[in-house]
Amino acid sequence: MSRHPIVKWAQRSDKIYLTVELPDAKDVNLKLEPEGKFYFSANKDGVSYEVDLELFNKVITKESKFNIGMRSIGYVIKKAEKKWWSRLLKEEGKPPAFLKVDWDKWIDEEDENEKAKDDMDLSLLKCFKQRSDINECK
Repeated sequence: MSRHPIVKWAQRSDKIYLTVELPDAKDVNLKLEPEGKFYFSANKDGVSYEVDLELFNKVITKESKFNIGMRSIGYVIKKAEKKWWSRLLKEEGKPPAFLKVDWDKWIDEEDENEKAKDDMDLSLLKCFKQRSDINECK
């Protein structure tokens, strides 16, 4: 029987961030299907770990990316439709105990546009400091 690692998630209107916390994972297997099925399995110290999630909506697998690190496995999943999901999983009700909100990456829906505007303002400010001609910064 396999165990469930901690899985953290956050979202933007166009993507989902999933982080599987499993340091020193071996034999990592990841599968993402367009209808929104996410599967993860790995071994650590002779113990099998597995996660099988049915996401709230469809995703674009070819534009989704993952990174297998020493401490965790990160997946940036591109949503098929740019809109906020009311929850991560298709199934209603209380989410599984191993599924947590990633507060380090979380941004509220209302704050997303403000953050994008702030990021653009900062990049223009950096550009002003580096160049004298504003036309080069556009």
